[in-house]
Amino acid sequence: MNTAALRSLIQHAHQHEAANGLLRQQLEAQLERLHPAIQLPDVDALTVMARFVAAYIDQVPEMLEAAASVAEEAGIHEQILPVLKVAETFFIQPPALLEGHQGLNALLDEAYLAHRLVEEVNDRYISHLGQVLIPLDTTMANLIAHQLIGEPFANQLDEAVHHAVDGLLNEAIFQRASVQAYRERLANPHTVSAWKRWPCLSRELGVELQLNRQRA
Repeated sequence: MNTAALRSLIQHAHQHEAANGLLRQQLEAQLERLHPAIQLPDVDALTVMARFVAAYIDQVPEMLEAAASVAEEAGIHEQILPVLKVAETFFIQPPALLEGHQGLNALLDEAYLAHRLVEEVNDRYISHLGQVLIPLDTTMANLIAHQLIGEPFANQLDEAVHHAVDGLLNEAIFQRASVQAYRERLANPHTVSAWKRWPCLSRELGVELQLNRQRA
């Protein structure tokens, strides 16, 4: 995987943002319209949200590297790598529906695709094995990103994710002995400890999601 290229793209996007502040302008316009379930601090909410978006984007290369490493350990690298390569391609060669997007604004969309791909892979493993492939929970962060991107465009990105995963993870993969063995290793305390370095991204950055709150 060419995660060095992803990091280079992200660095250039940060430079683009530093020069023109388009992401902060977009977020500032959105703050008043955010769903009340998204809880931000009363002081400097714009900076907190901008920091969340930057971290959400910055996390993608390391997340993909970790996913590739876990797949290698599980003996299913051959099956998972194509899925991860799709996420990488979303960055390097974005799909047509992202044409015209620039800077961190564009990479928010592309990061959402990558995070959602890993989430979708995890969902498939839960349904077949009762365990995730990667003990990384970005569900809350993805819901917040979905809200920032806005509907119906975020729904189009979700469809792109489903289309990318369908056919790549067939039933036969989940019957492999290596997959079953990895399921047992997930419960190993050493494995659990290793993944503790992946905290809840949104909560760590001061953004909470209260799903029982409704828009007034």
